[in-house]
Amino acid sequence: MGKSVLIVEDEPLIADDLLYHLEDMGIESVDVALKYDEARKKITENAFDLALLDVNLSGERDGIDLAHFINRQQPVPFIFVTSYYDSNTLNRAKQTNPWAYILKPFDKREVTINVEMAFHKIALLASQRPERFFVKDKDGLLPVNPDDIHYVEAFDNYAKVFTEDQSYIISHTLKSVEDKLIPYGFDRVHKSYLINFSKISRISEGYVFFGEAAIPIGRAYKMAFMSKIALL
Repeated sequence: MGKSVLIVEDEPLIADDLLYHLEDMGIESVDVALKYDEARKKITENAFDLALLDVNLSGERDGIDLAHFINRQQPVPFIFVTSYYDSNTLNRAKQTNPWAYILKPFDKREVTINVEMAFHKIALLASQRPERFFVKDKDGLLPVNPDDIHYVEAFDNYAKVFTEDQSYIISHTLKSVEDKLIPYGFDRVHKSYLINFSKISRISEGYVFFGEAAIPIGRAYKMAFMSKIALL
């Protein structure tokens, strides 16, 4: 199956230019969204291998807001396309973990290099990322699917992994666990907690809930976490 790419760009001429460069690279499946809402709909209804996101979309929500939506809704590697950054925009952009940046005005070579490198890293990660992990138990090694994990809590140099009805003590630091679970949609919300964004049942008064379990949102993490919340 060929590669598929979504272009999100509110200037039609630039969108067409990106489309031309991608098709010239041999990428046959390329879709274009000119607005934030249109992009959200396409991302929800389709599976893309890569997205090119214009940072400065017109409207209330920009490309960085869309990147947060992608990270929590249906993780897709993305590259930001932008003409400039102020410090605030740059700090917001870094929190979304983009795969690369393409600066406007761009040329064919710059687009080709960034897109090819992104696909190379995607293939490399796909070959290295396990579908499930194993944790030690008194009876041996038990498989745990990342999607079944609700949150992870730090205990000194150990960590405790919580699923809906089980918990496991593992001999790794929370940082070590975070490095392995971030690609699966996990977020650090406190120095002692790592959470699975898709498993949140409620957010209230500085806490995220997983059923009856209340996890505090640390002051240092609150702004980044709340920026990922899409309100209706």
